[in-house]
Amino acid sequence: MPDPVASRDLAPQLEAWRTRADAALARALDSIEHGEPRLLAAMRHAVLLGGKRMRPLLVYAGGRAFGADDASLDAPAAAVELVHAYSLVHDDLPAMDDDALRRGRPTVHVAFDEATAVLVGDALQSLAFSTLADAPVADGRRVAMLRELASAAGADGMCGGQARDLAATGATETLSLSAIERLHAMKTGALLRASVRLGALAAGVGAEALAQLDRYADALGLGFQIRDDLLDVEGDSATLGKTAGKDVAQAKATFPALLGVDASRRRLAALGEDMHAALEPFGTDAAALLALGRLALERDR
Repeated sequence: MPDPVASRDLAPQLEAWRTRADAALARALDSIEHGEPRLLAAMRHAVLLGGKRMRPLLVYAGGRAFGADDASLDAPAAAVELVHAYSLVHDDLPAMDDDALRRGRPTVHVAFDEATAVLVGDALQSLAFSTLADAPVADGRRVAMLRELASAAGADGMCGGQARDLAATGATETLSLSAIERLHAMKTGALLRASVRLGALAAGVGAEALAQLDRYADALGLGFQIRDDLLDVEGDSATLGKTAGKDVAQAKATFPALLGVDASRRRLAALGEDMHAALEPFGTDAAALLALGRLALERDR
């Protein structure tokens, strides 16, 4: 992974991309002309009140590595974050993970109500694809991006992973390591992988480069989830911005539960090396992707 100095050097660029992403998200929400006021307020609550913006940052970094300009990446960056935001709203519902805290604030079903939260998720998902459909790129690239995001968000990706997670809750001891890895490759990894691919697709990269990026993204997705699992064990609610200890309380299928904390940390370090190796062929063009990988694996919330 990149050294700390290199990561600091990229900090202004990452912050500029966060600002672009926030502006693109605000524009997407402002584009709704006849929405019901309470629903619109709840959508803004879900999207605009904080967040790491990891997925939009991966879009920008993935696109920039292959020469795409930021203006062509605003729509896919906003689209993938809208899908992520919708997934969090639904994930927090009483029928799912039943959480009252997200990003240090009341979750949507707590701040508004459960029915509104369901509608918020539905509306954010449709807004994501509407936003992506207007991306200022060639038609073929736009269709490829729409297909990529749809696949990552659906039954073969995020939703399928969430279903596996629900089925596995309370049955951690029966799951193999490969089963947990597959679960999280779908639930968490699919959207992270799509983020990297959306940027690359906007730049028009070929299959060989996409396959190499997938190696990076697969390691990132798994590492991101392991770090998340460790934070649930080791963190506190004030730092995390969400309820700590819920994975253990709900007997969730997690890496620390199966491997233990020390082995999970070792796996995390190995995945960091995998990310570095996957991006070596791209040289300094992949510096932002490398920095984001480091941030994901070392984050404290």
